[in-house]
Amino acid sequence: MEGGFSSDSVGSGGGKLDPGLIMEQVKVQIAVANAQELLQRMTDKCFRKCIGKPGGSLDNSEQKCIAMCMDRYMDAWNTVSRAYNSRLQRERANM
Repeated sequence: MEGGFSSDSVGSGGGKLDPGLIMEQVKVQIAVANAQELLQRMTDKCFRKCIGKPGGSLDNSEQKCIAMCMDRYMDAWNTVSRAYNSRLQRERANM
């Protein structure tokens, strides 16, 4: 069910919602939203960088540029993500 919670989130305890299950569903929805945003930003950036004149197809140099741009963007995103997660773990350990 798009934008809501499935009926699986109702626990067996008199129709009460399971907070743990709801939290997991929210985490999944956030992850999907983040992935969609990443893809949109990468598409916008690489399109502006690589496509001079939009047309019906991409020439060979545009295809290579798009592929390399997307690879670099994903590498940079993964590097930043790992550093951010590492910092979060260190800060949680120091609490």
